Amino acid sequence: MSGGRARGGGGEPNASTGAGEVGGLDVVRGEGRAAVGRARGHEGAEGVPEGRGGLLVVGDVVTDVVARYRGPLAVGTDTAAVVRRMPGGAGANVACWAAHWGCGDVRMLGRVGVAEAAWHERELARCGVRPQLVVDPQAPTGTVICLVDSGAAAERTFLTDSGAALRLEAGDWSEGLLDGVGRLHLSGYLLFAATGREVFRAAVASARARGVPVSLDPASAGFLAELGTRRFLELVAGVDVLLPSRDEACLLTGRADTAEAAVELSRRIPVVIAKDGPQGALVAREGTLLARVPAVPARLHDTTGAGDAFTGAFLATLLTGATPEAAATEGCRAGARAVEEVGARPPVKGSGGSDVKGRTTVL
Repeated sequence: MSGGRARGGGGEPNASTGAGEVGGLDVVRGEGRAAVGRARGHEGAEGVPEGRGGLLVVGDVVTDVVARYRGPLAVGTDTAAVVRRMPGGAGANVACWAAHWGCGDVRMLGRVGVAEAAWHERELARCGVRPQLVVDPQAPTGTVICLVDSGAAAERTFLTDSGAALRLEAGDWSEGLLDGVGRLHLSGYLLFAATGREVFRAAVASARARGVPVSLDPASAGFLAELGTRRFLELVAGVDVLLPSRDEACLLTGRADTAEAAVELSRRIPVVIAKDGPQGALVAREGTLLARVPAVPARLHDTTGAGDAFTGAFLATLLTGATPEAAATEGCRAGARAVEEVGARPPVKGSGGSDVKGRTTVL
């Protein structure tokens, strides 16, 4: 791959590759694992004080194309919409919300394509995340088209081209990635590809050997159904905290009631935090329902990334030594903040000091 300085500081994807300084980081990119960037200090915009040890997130970094329309869709012809191109990916979103909620050391390992690598590095760094991205020389960055009905429910539908995101492989993992890490979080998207499952097993084994607790978000009820619930539950042995959505929890157990599903799952995974949308969250441990955490009232605008916001704030709070119940309360606060904005990332400080919701391109 050719060398060169990553150029530009705007929100547009940048195709430059090689070594360079990006968003306050010294980054070396190539076909193998990216060198660790050295991020400038970042103070969370809200949330809780910084705890001991950093957070390493391993998972997907993708480009979101968010189309907001007011339904119903006119099949076979045009439907007016506001379309924006934004940085996303469940794993990357979790990392950004954890940094926003006060975790001072958040790192993100993922795989992206050449054309958008510099852009994604910059966007992660702007959120206070240390990007440790592997640049795939063949596959493009994953792309997700998010169709958001701008009606009262703000429901969304995803069309996913995983691209490089599902090409993370065992050679991209190194035990050294856990140096200084107090918690490892894995995106469930790793389980939906053979190479990703290799990374998952290696990361869990390394974390357990070091005594680093591991959390997992199943990520997608649709992909989970394709993988199979039995296989999923076999693969996640060794995970300490599972954070499924209501649909994922019920799919994994065959139960219609979210609380019953959370309790059943907690007989397999020690702690289960079931995200129950407008009902808040449920905390279960080792077969017992510990708490029902109420949702925080919010004005729905875009529900994309609300679950990721919950998970990021939950993990940031857990790293301070808080209980799962207290961490889930912070998660509900973050989820409420997320649905009031367009896009899956938290707001960051603009040049004028005001909060802006990332950098977007209106198409």
